[in-house]
Amino acid sequence: MNRLSRFKLGFKALRQLGPGQLGQYVLYQLGLRTGHHHRVLSASLTRLDDISRGTSFSIHPCLPALPDRTALLKLLGDQINQLYAEADEIVYGQVRLFGGPSVPLELALPTKLEYWTKYETANNLTESRDSKYIWEPGRFGWAYKLAMAYVLSQDERYADAFWLYTGRFLTSNLPYDGPHWSSAQEVAIRLIALVFASQIFTQSKGATPERLASLAQSVAVHAERIPPTLSYARSQNNNHLISEALGLYTASAALPDHPLAPEWHSLGWRWLIHALRTQISADGTYIQHSTNYHRLMLQAALWAFVIHDHSFNQEAIPSDIITLLEASTRWLWKLVDPDTGQVPNLGHNDGSYILPLSVCPSYDYRPVIHAAAKTFLHTQLTPPGAWDDMSHWLCRSGEKSQSEVGLNYWHQSLTPAGLNTQPPYLLINHQNGSWGTLRVAHFHSRPAHADQLHLDLWWRGHNLALDPGTYLYTSPPPWENSLTSACVHNTVVVDGRDLMQRAGKFLYLDWAQGRVLDQQLSDADNCQSLTAEHNGYRKIRVWHRRKVTVCADGHWEIIDQMEGPSDHPHTIRLHWLLPDWEYEVLDPTRDDDVNLYVIRILSPSGWLTLKIGMTSLQQNTSTQAPTFQLARAGTLLFGSGQVSPITGWTSPTYGDKIPALASILEVTQTLPVTLISKWILPSES
Repeated sequence: MNRLSRFKLGFKALRQLGPGQLGQYVLYQLGLRTGHHHRVLSASLTRLDDISRGTSFSIHPCLPALPDRTALLKLLGDQINQLYAEADEIVYGQVRLFGGPSVPLELALPTKLEYWTKYETANNLTESRDSKYIWEPGRFGWAYKLAMAYVLSQDERYADAFWLYTGRFLTSNLPYDGPHWSSAQEVAIRLIALVFASQIFTQSKGATPERLASLAQSVAVHAERIPPTLSYARSQNNNHLISEALGLYTASAALPDHPLAPEWHSLGWRWLIHALRTQISADGTYIQHSTNYHRLMLQAALWAFVIHDHSFNQEAIPSDIITLLEASTRWLWKLVDPDTGQVPNLGHNDGSYILPLSVCPSYDYRPVIHAAAKTFLHTQLTPPGAWDDMSHWLCRSGEKSQSEVGLNYWHQSLTPAGLNTQPPYLLINHQNGSWGTLRVAHFHSRPAHADQLHLDLWWRGHNLALDPGTYLYTSPPPWENSLTSACVHNTVVVDGRDLMQRAGKFLYLDWAQGRVLDQQLSDADNCQSLTAEHNGYRKIRVWHRRKVTVCADGHWEIIDQMEGPSDHPHTIRLHWLLPDWEYEVLDPTRDDDVNLYVIRILSPSGWLTLKIGMTSLQQNTSTQAPTFQLARAGTLLFGSGQVSPITGWTSPTYGDKIPALASILEVTQTLPVTLISKWILPSES
């Protein structure tokens, strides 16, 4: 990219993001490049050494009490063995990153460490490794598993492993040296884990006075790393700011006698309240438009509320914050599949799970939504199960009386009020139990994925129409955060263009804004159809409108209308991402005078059919008829032509990509163009 192009892009970013966020980012970069951050943190270490000289601090409990061991064992039943198995793996030096398979627990880099600022300004200091793989072990997610197993088993092996690995990490990553100190968010997440684990392992046989003093000093060192670079977190105004503010708030509760605790508390509480207030919309939507980061935000709030009630209950929680957290809990609850606890893989999914206090797998959102409903909605979700274990760890004491509501509340036969009056927009098919969610977003901050009008479809716990997920942020082409593109989502792409301008690995400009146009309701107030549009192609004067209908026979019908001037042809591409199941491509059929391509897939619950086609060709044009392709893992299975190497993949969690079936219909002709998709599922009526 030449200088002029970079200047234009920078000016556009300034205009669309605003001077506030960009100004904070510039301050952060100036601090890096002038050595200001280095000087401030060097002074902080000196100050901490002076404070600790002759004075010993101890970490105070942040939880009012630990869960009742007998009750928790009864709740978990045989699933306790899953926790012990994972904890045993950690004892033997293996860890499951991002909920994936076990890999060696790496807490030290093989190369000499530089000061953390160099990892932000220089390339290849980590040998081009994706930083997520370096940072994840340093988040100490494994410490939660050891702590849970220790409480429930009283096995000293788990405590010994914690002290061993914590000591190894702290001696291999001295304060502010190396990539584990380069991100203040990573530092804050690790600080919270250290404080939590200290409450568990303080009574273990390995908890020597020297280890406890070292841990307390390390918490202070972690806390002091955060304030100098809060400008970066403020420039992002996302999970970074929430995590870093929560880290400071936690440090002030854990070390209340430390002279710097009032400063940590004031800064942490101020920016935590600011972050929640500015990052959660009134309808509950989280600013990052990601189910994964929505969960992170709710967990952060749960932890903050527990600390508040135990250590700072004289400080009132603003009523608007409580209202926002109520709305955000309902928002995520609507997307939880009642059969599996899974959610649509919306937005960035880098496997972030900052408080993995559950025996359930990381893809199961029931532990978080049960705990959030209990704390913020004063509601006990049913049925009970092992997914209630997080509530035993994180829910506040002295809760108000709990009403009982089924997790399947949004999927019941009598559709709850408000199902489709605000996002996320949910449609329920009561004939066969399937459900779908249509992505219609109005962005107020930086969007993560170009996914407007993407449709996720679920049936019997199976995700039929998939979101591609994330895979990797840093990787050689074509895998450098490439699954954000509209071309791999279940939507329509025009002339090979993305819905928004890609301006960086994590930055889109010229945001595509969506809006709901119409809802058709049955006599029973069950939503039968939803119509929405987005303006992502306004520069070429093309508008995409999608209508999703739940038919009386239990089938799903999706109509995509592309409208605009008819002065020249456009290439219209419809994409559906399906699970990697056995498939059959059948001969085209004709329904209601429409030629439809047909693919059948064999789910664990029976055969499903997807039909796609165009309603009619424009007259007096020389354009081609629609073409159909089926691709898997970047390889064409049916049809002709080329497919992108990122086509036909889905990433269930970070760093893991698995094959999927990409069904693609493409046509080149003048507008208007109307495409139709029909999902035919077995009926349960």
